[in-house]
Amino acid sequence: MAELRISAADESLDAVNQFIHTQLEGVDYPASFDFQLDLAVEEIFVNIAHYAYAPKTGDAEITCVVEKNEKGQSVLTIIFKDRGVPFNPLARPDPDPATPLEERGIGGWGIFLTKKYMDSVTYAYEDGKNMLTLTKTIG
Repeated sequence: MAELRISAADESLDAVNQFIHTQLEGVDYPASFDFQLDLAVEEIFVNIAHYAYAPKTGDAEITCVVEKNEKGQSVLTIIFKDRGVPFNPLARPDPDPATPLEERGIGGWGIFLTKKYMDSVTYAYEDGKNMLTLTKTIG
């Protein structure tokens, strides 16, 4: 299990992506997963950077592990933690893709796609920390 503590700021996103992709070295997965992973990581991390501590700043902790399940498949788990304002992004209803573009509200689409691309997305608030966990079977 690898951990990264980093400033929750937009300019840290590349380092977060690099950290997570480093954990995937040697793991065989489809090229299409890079896009899905990067979108999910960007959505979660940028939301922390913009909203967790606003108007102040703070840190984010990212834990990443790749383990084999009972079928021998690789399972990626990423946990995002922050000590910002308690916020559960999963509590908001999913937007309706059937709604015409001109009638759609702003917001909610990033977490919606994250939930579609990952096998599970869970939220908890423990010990003064927001914790959002993403898991995906990739092998």
